[in-house]
Amino acid sequence: MIKNKKTLSYLLWIVMAIAAFAAGLLISNQLSYDFKTLDGEKYDHADLRGKIVVVNYFAEWCAPCLREIPELNKFYHQADDKIKLFAISFDNLGEEQLAKIKKQYNIEFPIISSISTNFEFEKPEYLPATFIIKPSGEVAGQLLGEQTTNGLNEAISAF
Repeated sequence: MIKNKKTLSYLLWIVMAIAAFAAGLLISNQLSYDFKTLDGEKYDHADLRGKIVVVNYFAEWCAPCLREIPELNKFYHQADDKIKLFAISFDNLGEEQLAKIKKQYNIEFPIISSISTNFEFEKPEYLPATFIIKPSGEVAGQLLGEQTTNGLNEAISAF
């Protein structure tokens, strides 16, 4: 049993400080992210280590980009939990415009709506462009042109 009020007071302050610190860490982790998808999911690049990440740049004005959407949807639905597919608008559109495009073109895979920490590659000069990121986090390469499910599966088969 604690003998005096001063010791009790110190212990109470220590417990409160530890709780405040833990709460601060939790809130900080919830607010920090590298990118966010249109559906509100937040991701850190480090959390994707161990997974193959496929990032597809697209634009509504790019006919091949629109033609490859059914193949990307198929790839997305066939992928296991070790593969992540994301789309990024080449035109840096806002969430409302992205939501409209997602619905209009039946895009079933996540679209990145905001980026706070860039990926380890430059924005492509030409579309469509798809980047493959190895489980180590290293960029394996860029695929230019319209992609197919089979082509993507072949591109990631080495990892």
